[in-house]
Amino acid sequence: MNVSFSCKKHGESSTAISVPAQATIIDRIRQVHGVAVARELVEITVSDDRWGFKADAVVSNANYSVKKTTLLLFINHRAVESSTIKKALEQLYSAFLPKGGHPFVYLSLEIEPQRVDVNVHPTKREVNFLNEDEITEKICEEIREQLGTVDNSRTFTTQTLLTGMRGLGSTPMQSGQATSTVPTLQHNNSTPDSRQKSTSKKRPYENNLVRTDAKERKITSMLRQQSSVGQDTGSATTPQLVHQESTMGDIPEYTITDKETTICRLSSIKELRAEVRDAMHNELTDVFSTHTFVGIIDMQRRIAAIQGGVKLYLVDYGMLCNEYFYQVGLTDFGNFGAIRFDPPLNILELLTEAVKYEQQQDAGSAAGDDFDWKDVAERVARQLIDMREMMLEYFSVEITETGGLEAIPLLMKGYMPCLAKLPQFLLRLGPYVNWEHEKDCFHSFLSELASFYVPEMHANMPAKTPSKGPTALGEVDPDVDMGVEDHATEAVPEDQETVKRRAHIAHVIEYVMFPAFKNRLVATKGLLGGVVEVADLKGLYRVFERC
Repeated sequence: MNVSFSCKKHGESSTAISVPAQATIIDRIRQVHGVAVARELVEITVSDDRWGFKADAVVSNANYSVKKTTLLLFINHRAVESSTIKKALEQLYSAFLPKGGHPFVYLSLEIEPQRVDVNVHPTKREVNFLNEDEITEKICEEIREQLGTVDNSRTFTTQTLLTGMRGLGSTPMQSGQATSTVPTLQHNNSTPDSRQKSTSKKRPYENNLVRTDAKERKITSMLRQQSSVGQDTGSATTPQLVHQESTMGDIPEYTITDKETTICRLSSIKELRAEVRDAMHNELTDVFSTHTFVGIIDMQRRIAAIQGGVKLYLVDYGMLCNEYFYQVGLTDFGNFGAIRFDPPLNILELLTEAVKYEQQQDAGSAAGDDFDWKDVAERVARQLIDMREMMLEYFSVEITETGGLEAIPLLMKGYMPCLAKLPQFLLRLGPYVNWEHEKDCFHSFLSELASFYVPEMHANMPAKTPSKGPTALGEVDPDVDMGVEDHATEAVPEDQETVKRRAHIAHVIEYVMFPAFKNRLVATKGLLGGVVEVADLKGLYRVFERC
């Protein structure tokens, strides 16, 4: 603001655009983008001290729509891009605009510099900032309220159906009025054939037509959803323990709480974040940021299929989750929510169960026979109790002086990690975390925390009836498809809680985790080993052309 500028084409004496210093935002939009959008703008201001931001926006109302969204986004007076904000605005306007219509939005965000990370993209066109979802929701709520107040004066266009007319204008009609003004005729000397040739678009080849809009309806949306699988990601359902060898008795009740935002100024965390950015693989990051989820292929090996452009990939979602939760631990360091247990869990009992499980796994091995397991649980328990203040401040792990576990960190809303892995997670915090060096401590702790949050492996859904012989033409033997070798044995009925947990994990992977990967995962070079390209649409067309 308060800056005057003028632009003119090379070789021309007159200026194409001239904006005075006193011009407002709407005046500048009128100069650059035209009068049609400037007269349909609504000014909006919203701020929140909790999330540390202030937003000034100028958005189009329900009278204005174009074929493509125009988003002018500035964060701390720097022009940037944000796919998250753009998608949220498009979803918001879909309730106000006709099908295919898109808005014009100018948005200026002022966020505390400590909350903004500008080094997530090589060209610095995209930035990340703390509480992005909450800030976007606040802005969308204010825009929704403003659009609702001005929706009573929408403008519609009318057109007279007359034969033989070459061009028809339109006149505005306010809602609630019945006008019958004859539209203006626009004479055009060009023939119908010439106009048709000039406006017709070249049809693309079928091998370039690809479904990339995740909002398009999928076949799974037509299936009846089961209410017993915990598909409401906002509700907290008690997960089932999957390790039968280690039981904790009755699982206590728990609640999920948020934490006030704090600013991280630790140089060690900044160095760890820089290491992730340096290891970023640009092409793989673009694939995940624009992918379309296809489906889960194998829950036992944790394999899913995604579509990126005209290519189909098989990905190891266990590896993706591990990297994603580690990055969440870095970006949200010191700002985790908490999963609180009531009553608190006894750490020594949990560690004892974990030690028993390890002894069973190492039974018979040379290393297992030589290792003394007697006081392992007590030593790890003392270590965790001694570090309880640090873990509470940085990781939201609350441990009492008597060894009661009151809370563990929450990394993703709508997803509860498997509590059967909790004893093993606590046991590994003893020998696998370097408590002496700050940077190594944070790296190793967040790595163990990410491993704890990775969804557990589940056996694939068993077939209802075993195969007795060759199947009919065109049919697929479900046992063969799932890798089952013994066709003569009857399928063992599964525990109902296991079925619920597996269905819940499948739902969370598709509707919570992979959308999160799309929004904020920085794909590192280490993830290349977990991604395999299995099909290319253009390559398949070339194969069929040769047949």
